[in-house]
Amino acid sequence: MPPTSPFLLTDRIALVTGASRGLGLEIALGLARAGAHVLVNSRSAERTAAVAARIAGEGLSAEAVPFDVADEKDGQIAFDEIGRRFGRLDIFVHNVGMRFRAPLDRISTPDFSRMLAVDLTSAFTLTKLAGKLMVARGYGRIVFVTSISGVLGGRNDAAYIAAKSGLTGLMRAFACEFGAAGITCNAIAPGPFATESNADITAERLERVHQRVALGRRGEPPEIAGPAVFLASEAASYVNGHILTVDGGYSVTS
Repeated sequence: MPPTSPFLLTDRIALVTGASRGLGLEIALGLARAGAHVLVNSRSAERTAAVAARIAGEGLSAEAVPFDVADEKDGQIAFDEIGRRFGRLDIFVHNVGMRFRAPLDRISTPDFSRMLAVDLTSAFTLTKLAGKLMVARGYGRIVFVTSISGVLGGRNDAAYIAAKSGLTGLMRAFACEFGAAGITCNAIAPGPFATESNADITAERLERVHQRVALGRRGEPPEIAGPAVFLASEAASYVNGHILTVDGGYSVTS
């Protein structure tokens, strides 16, 4: 049965990669609170089980699906199991992201390749697998979590910026490839959020961020959930190939 409200995800099966902490955790919580059965992914079986237990502790529906997104064989096994157990996948949120901030002369070619494998190539391989399950039913919602860095650029972050910029292009390509099959593909581009990966930000840098963000502060992780639920829901049924920027006005402030 379809949801009774365009923002509800009742009976939807959703997979969220990189969901053991930070924005991925909040996206998983948001989808579950909207009614979805959430498949929680990260490389760690222990952390994914903890998140699934936390969601279940709220009386919601979730289970752990640990695998390494950069391992194509692991991904194939996981999606085969999803198809066998559920016969479908309604929502795929590719959130996982690796980051290595460093000047160019400290980023080796292996470092660069590893970043692309985790942040970009995995999106290609896993979205193709998700697409097969979705095309079979003529329905699906794909959401990539990119970054405003992929549009704005910056220093000491070349590998991450390249990966996120590529992810934006890949999202648009999938939007075109899958659109006729009833599947949308969109992206969320977060700005500065107060997550674990940004915990080492200096006071000086934090002050510059606050000055640039129109709202005068960093985003709190739960603030990513609403945009994700929107793009995964029927409310966004005619939204395809779009980048939803969630940055408090950072990217529009000079």
